Amino acid sequence: MSLFEAAEAENRRTAQPLAARMRPRTLAEFAGQQHFLGEGKLLRRLIKADRLTALLFYGPPGTGKTTLAHLLARETRARFRQLNAVTSGVKELRAVLDEARDALSAEATRTLLFIDEIHRFNKAQQDALLPDVEEGAVILVGATTANPFFAVNDALVSRSRVFEFQPLGVDDVKQVLRRAIADKQNGLGRLPIEADDDALEFLAQVSDGDARQALSALEIGVLSSDERPIRFTRDLAAESVQRKAIQYDANGDSHYDSISALIKSIRGSDPDAGMYWLARMLEGGEDVRFLCRRLVILASEDVGNADPQALAIAVATMQACEFVGLPECQLSLAQCVAYLACAPKSNAATIAIGEARGDVREGRLVPVPTHLRDGHYAGAKRLGHGAGYEYAHDAPGGVAAQDYLGVEREYYRPVDRGFEAELAVRLESIRSTLRQARKSSQSPSPPE
Repeated sequence: MSLFEAAEAENRRTAQPLAARMRPRTLAEFAGQQHFLGEGKLLRRLIKADRLTALLFYGPPGTGKTTLAHLLARETRARFRQLNAVTSGVKELRAVLDEARDALSAEATRTLLFIDEIHRFNKAQQDALLPDVEEGAVILVGATTANPFFAVNDALVSRSRVFEFQPLGVDDVKQVLRRAIADKQNGLGRLPIEADDDALEFLAQVSDGDARQALSALEIGVLSSDERPIRFTRDLAAESVQRKAIQYDANGDSHYDSISALIKSIRGSDPDAGMYWLARMLEGGEDVRFLCRRLVILASEDVGNADPQALAIAVATMQACEFVGLPECQLSLAQCVAYLACAPKSNAATIAIGEARGDVREGRLVPVPTHLRDGHYAGAKRLGHGAGYEYAHDAPGGVAAQDYLGVEREYYRPVDRGFEAELAVRLESIRSTLRQARKSSQSPSPPE
């Protein structure tokens, strides 16, 4: 390399942000993801055996997907080629694949093709990868923030090993920050920096496991300081971060995982966890109507008659949110979440309708007993419809001793919690009366 080329390379390097300059150069420097990259783990074994074929890296931004792809190319001595699915089409893809086949044939050199945002490729583009992946002409590494089992073609997923990247732990992020402060070649080591531990702890916490975000805040804080030596305090760190960015995809995994966590927390009677997941979704910009619908469903599905007031509160919350809107309707949502979480739980109604619909779908249909049929139209009396029906309000206790189904079934089984415990006692008395009527009923025999 000439002096002129070296100067150009140095200028390009210094123009890069800190996060780009501090990308690990070896696997030993790579932080996090030890669940598949640690000693003895699957990806580490594949690297040692040189058996990389097709990999899908799935996880949030800033967790090292692109960096690890570069390191894999270096570890396997493969040529590195990169495409972005947002800006590249089939033409660019085929050109890279042709080049990879030529390099393998002429030089016995494999190509690692890294495709960022691979879920953005359409079906035709993803299918174009299959022949070269199957033949081993390229080592495919696709990165995506979307769940590949939903966002990537089944054919490509079935030929790939999927590795889910987790947000970096607090200690991992702090290690990355300290390395950047100490590194004199690529980091900030040439500057006199005194970094407080609580400042690094704050950045590691607020970055949510995103090393890129933490390094960017560190760089802003250090380069904007006029002090010498530079005192990187918690206050300076907080000013560098400003408002925390919430990673939330209203149509993707964040949406479905967060609502799942909210529902399961309320079902598990934990109002504190429920409040956190509600706040997480509100901060991420979740649709308030969607939250209301889910709470109304939960009130019947998981609370039911153990506390009949739960459904009324959920519906009132839905109406209040429509009337008031954000930000004030967060108060109604919080009140509803707290109430539903603390309410006694019963899924007896949920089970009952599920079993009843199962019988309707899978069993022989039960005819409507003659005495329950409509007797208000002309000719109904000649057919005997409605004959023998007993008006329940005229019976002792308001319960008429007659058969309402014609077969022996008990779908609704109240639990011994909340108001449903009272219903269970009353229902046992009612069913005793109805059983006596059913024994003497002349209704058709139960279905097979």
